[in-house]
Amino acid sequence: MTAFVGNVGKGHIPRRGKAARAGAVPGGSGRVGRLAPGCVCGTIPPRRGHTLNGGAACRGSSVSREPSEKEEGVVRPGGCARQRCRAPGPAEAERGTWARGPRGGPRGPRAGGPGLSHGAAGVPTPARSAERGADAGPGAQRGAVGPPQPRPPRGADLAAAPRARPRPRPQSRRTRRPRCARSMAFIRKQRRERQLQLYSRERFSLLLLNLEEYYFEQHTANHIQNKGGQNERKIRGSLKICSKSVIFEPDAISQPIIKIPLRDCIKIGKHGENGSNRHFAKTKSGEISLIFSQVYFIKEHNIVAPYKIERGKMEYVFELDVSGKVEDVVETLLQLHRASCLDKLGDQTAMITAILQSRLARTSFDKNRFQSVSEKLHMECKAEMVTPLVTNPGHVCITDTNLYFQPLNGYPKPVVQITLQDVRRIYKRRHGLMPLGLEVFCTEDDLCSDIYLKFYEPQDRDDLYFYIATYLDYNKKLSFHEHHVAERTAESYTLQWQRGHLSNYQYLLHLNNLADRSCNDLSQYPVFPWIISDYCSAELDLSNPGTFRDLSRPVGALNKERLERLLARYQEMPEPKFMYGSHYSSPGYVLFYLVRIAPEYMLCLQNGRFDNADRMFNSIGETWKNCLDGATDFKELIPEFYGDDVSFLVNNLKLDLGKRQGGQMVDDVELPPWARSPEDFLQKSKDALESNYVSEHLHEWIDLIFGYKQKGSDAVGAHNVFHPLTYEGGVDLNSIEDPDEKVAMLTQILEFGQTPKQLFVTPHPRRITPKFKNFSQTYSHNAPMADSPGEESFEDLTEESKTLAWNNIAKLQLHDQYKIHKEAVTGIAVSCNGSSVFTTSQDSTLKMFSKESKMLQRSISFSNMALSSCLLLPGDATVISSSWDNNIYFYSIAFARRQDTLMGHDDAVSKICWHDNRLYSASWDSTVKVWSGVPAEMTCTRRQRFDMLAELEHDVSVDTISLNAASTLLVSGTKEGTVNIWDLTTATMLHQIPCHSGTVCDAAFSPDSRHVLSTGEDGCLNVIDVQTGMLISSMTSDEPQRCFIWDGNSVLSGSQSGELLVWDLLGGKISERIQGHTGAVTCIWMNEQCSSIITGGEDRQIMFWKLQY
Repeated sequence: MTAFVGNVGKGHIPRRGKAARAGAVPGGSGRVGRLAPGCVCGTIPPRRGHTLNGGAACRGSSVSREPSEKEEGVVRPGGCARQRCRAPGPAEAERGTWARGPRGGPRGPRAGGPGLSHGAAGVPTPARSAERGADAGPGAQRGAVGPPQPRPPRGADLAAAPRARPRPRPQSRRTRRPRCARSMAFIRKQRRERQLQLYSRERFSLLLLNLEEYYFEQHTANHIQNKGGQNERKIRGSLKICSKSVIFEPDAISQPIIKIPLRDCIKIGKHGENGSNRHFAKTKSGEISLIFSQVYFIKEHNIVAPYKIERGKMEYVFELDVSGKVEDVVETLLQLHRASCLDKLGDQTAMITAILQSRLARTSFDKNRFQSVSEKLHMECKAEMVTPLVTNPGHVCITDTNLYFQPLNGYPKPVVQITLQDVRRIYKRRHGLMPLGLEVFCTEDDLCSDIYLKFYEPQDRDDLYFYIATYLDYNKKLSFHEHHVAERTAESYTLQWQRGHLSNYQYLLHLNNLADRSCNDLSQYPVFPWIISDYCSAELDLSNPGTFRDLSRPVGALNKERLERLLARYQEMPEPKFMYGSHYSSPGYVLFYLVRIAPEYMLCLQNGRFDNADRMFNSIGETWKNCLDGATDFKELIPEFYGDDVSFLVNNLKLDLGKRQGGQMVDDVELPPWARSPEDFLQKSKDALESNYVSEHLHEWIDLIFGYKQKGSDAVGAHNVFHPLTYEGGVDLNSIEDPDEKVAMLTQILEFGQTPKQLFVTPHPRRITPKFKNFSQTYSHNAPMADSPGEESFEDLTEESKTLAWNNIAKLQLHDQYKIHKEAVTGIAVSCNGSSVFTTSQDSTLKMFSKESKMLQRSISFSNMALSSCLLLPGDATVISSSWDNNIYFYSIAFARRQDTLMGHDDAVSKICWHDNRLYSASWDSTVKVWSGVPAEMTCTRRQRFDMLAELEHDVSVDTISLNAASTLLVSGTKEGTVNIWDLTTATMLHQIPCHSGTVCDAAFSPDSRHVLSTGEDGCLNVIDVQTGMLISSMTSDEPQRCFIWDGNSVLSGSQSGELLVWDLLGGKISERIQGHTGAVTCIWMNEQCSSIITGGEDRQIMFWKLQY
């Protein structure tokens, strides 16, 4: 039997109580995320109090207290208050105190045993739903078999209510939409529909479906009321056949939408085939009769409100316009009815999945939908379009110019089209914990995507991704390498953020995006931090550190007393341990904040009802207080709190959200005293997010959510441990054989909340702000770094000439060129006045070239081995050259002879540096050595004695070294691609970063010593943060970059082909290619004013370059 792969939703409430409202098996579809986080049975609403580990959080229990011992018989600590729920508590799961359920069903806790809310240690199992007649809301089932079940406690109606709310229609993307990065995706689509006047035309939405339900087909029909009576009346509309229900949408908006669950149907057939009306069967062949026990009424007068329920045996008759379709429709309904009535959730899902796959197999993409007859088809496959809370199956088709998605049911429109020319970003996504998702963006930095697809096979996803990426590459729609933006890592944005080219808000959006957080997936909605902790003062003082929340701690650790209680329980808990039983982000928490602009989504998630008025999002201050003090409330914020749209704070839709205990109606969100208006609140929140304090500490929060403190011992030390099911790879779903158990596990994971994908495994670097001018002197490793050359800006470019030169570096023009060597040039050194140029070569010579006379003045040979580098000592009296013969040679310019020889290595010397009377030499003997020397004495005739001060040992040969400006740090690059950063004051290694797949060609510090740039044989340019050792940016070229110079933001590199490349590190692209040598560029020199450049190459030439601006 064909099965879906990867999508997860909540399962159908079975007829005989054998399984609970759980999730879909891998490959399921339809509504996703109907259960409240932390409760398999669904009695816990999505609000504070959702828990996996402890605290009475069900509807009938208090949110702000733990249950007493006397209450444990009703509300088990950490368990569910619902009497028929079998989900275990921690103690039960840990001790294995399970009892066999009735009729061989899943095992449940033994009577009287303490419990844990669902999803703690142990496997959650489906729970039995309320029986017919119980006040359990629209989701209550008809008890076909077995004795009546006890009435569930107050609040079970929330879990049993139906789904609702029309979902906006996604629009075709033939042109790029305007940028709107600070609006939620599906809300913006909803507003667009209202502007197009579509909202009032059609009230039906996929949000009206049950979980795992598919909308198959629709038929124009009449609902015949009072059939055969004096008051017979026909209501015109459309009859929609879904996999678990029949929905009738009247044309008149004054009439409610009718939803009849197939599980509640008693008989389905042609009207007149049964009972006294049998003789009318032939004459009334266009009528379908449904006899059922429960029906829901939704959106009467087009008003968004909780669903109305009517119970009792009833018969509805529907007359199809096309009478010839009645038999097919009845046959389809009977087949779907059989699936809905199966006892086991796994069997239900398998049968419905088989029906869906059969329908998909019988159809294909309609080629008549192509925009042009000349379009060439490249790929077609089955997939589902993902939108918040729902998925819609259909066919994906890609041509040479367009990406198409055709829904199986033609809803919300026959075809969704995206022009490939407009695509700017593509991302592979996890969906349902499987690598099946693909999200496509037609904007550069918008939070909202144009389409999110979930495929049934990973290979289909990968093939489509490859084709789109290849198209972007081939057509060069983006600048160099930006067409691979889908493959960019979080580190690629870190440098831009550090340097102030990305705001804190923009950077967090990028991290969320890269961590698989999407507006189309409420179980992985973007997460933002609480920033402000002062919601009582009349004025907000952003200069006072006390105004801000401690970003180094998770929300659960902000209250010391609560943390002590959590840690005490953590210490007593067996493995796997966790500190927090609820998460900081979940579908319920997202819609908790957004209920005023997304009421239909809240009704969808809450099964047709709003939450209790006192548990709604009523006040900013109350919400923050509950996050600090609540036993199970640890939620963070969402991007809307730092955006521009205030609509989620005000009740513009005039929704009836209930009345609080004090008698006041739930209306606009209560703002803190320092906010004069919702607009003022958002503006001050944005100011706080971009403040110096947050910029200095945001990296600490990133470490918790996206970084190295997310998992392992560092997470334990940071009090940042959540339930294992919330982490990627926390459970092996493929090892679970029981389909019902797998469904429950998947639903648990999706509903409880998911921890973002881990992006960083080392400490995140802090942002560079003006306050950090003396950052180099407060280095965390106690290694003094270079004082920043400038004091005016964090780029430390204090001289106007340097700034101007680097801004115009792409305007470099060749001035002169000379061939003065017989082999490749390996080193360049220039006298202070710029008149003399010294070069070394693999032809074993050191040459002195006069720039003024343009003539070769001297040629010196020290041995028959190649020279690898050269430098001029202060005073321009001595030139030092390194050689492959293991020696270092000192040449006196004044005396025109070799001054001295340092035999300090056992293999070729690859590179030398000099600073403050110390010589640093790198060698293929796997060492870097530090020597003492006095240049003044080197001008005399006696030989110099050298003392080795330090030896920095490596595992393999060292090919390049460089010093920072203060000579307190050294970077070395090895043959195996490792970059090492050393503290020269202690001769210890600070970081070892394996960031290249081949030899490191060159490496150098930025002028402010905050970063190291390295190039390698693999063609990569990597930027490393010196403080943390993190790779924060990586760019790739199609050939090795043999040498470079840079100013911290831009790079001028010499390539293997002889070109000079200008790189925009912050933009992640090559901005200019300049033709130069006919062979590889092997060395490069720039004067202090950054106005003159000299390069040497394998073509044996030296070239003089000038900036023209």
